[in-house]
Amino acid sequence: MESGIPSFRGENGLWHRYDPQILELGYFLRNPEASWEVIKEIFYDNFGHAEPNIAHKTLAYWEEVGLLKALITQNIDDLHYKAGNREPIEYHGNSRMLVCTQTGTRYPATEDRLHSLPPLSDEGALLKPDFVFFGEGIPREAAGRAEHAARTADVMLIIGTTGEVYPAAALPPMAAQNRATIIEINPERSGYTSTITDLFIQAPAGAAMAALNGLV
Repeated sequence: MESGIPSFRGENGLWHRYDPQILELGYFLRNPEASWEVIKEIFYDNFGHAEPNIAHKTLAYWEEVGLLKALITQNIDDLHYKAGNREPIEYHGNSRMLVCTQTGTRYPATEDRLHSLPPLSDEGALLKPDFVFFGEGIPREAAGRAEHAARTADVMLIIGTTGEVYPAAALPPMAAQNRATIIEINPERSGYTSTITDLFIQAPAGAAMAALNGLV
């Protein structure tokens, strides 16, 4: 919520306001107009106005100066990219690109492209956001890069995740098994806190990252 984006799950999550089937691949392909109306409202009209917070900016700075070797994000809001991270591992894809459901060709998600719904490719085929829908697998490149980062990390920061969404939730245990130090930043305890976390910082991401940045 620090960038004005609510979570999907939880008491005030978006799935209490919207039907999650809009992001189920089969439903989307059968009902592209209805799905796209909600997708555009959530991910482009609302999320499109969000700006990176101090946590995003700190991670981008750490990447720039060489402190951060890899950034794995489940978020599809592009805020890490906007903050300046140039090689984020976007585990669930991103919303800044659209992908053709017939050819796999990618297009920038421009206002012109989203003016008429559902958006179509230059050949007239249906476009979908280039992020992972329910019923789709994790992109192979992202999965491979993320697993390599987890297996080779000396320290892993877990920031603002409950650890409930798999297969992404398996990455911190993978790092822990390879003797990485696990630092968790979360407003509330998660499934990681009492199992693999070495240092738990109970705070919002922005406040915690600002404080940590002052120590490096």
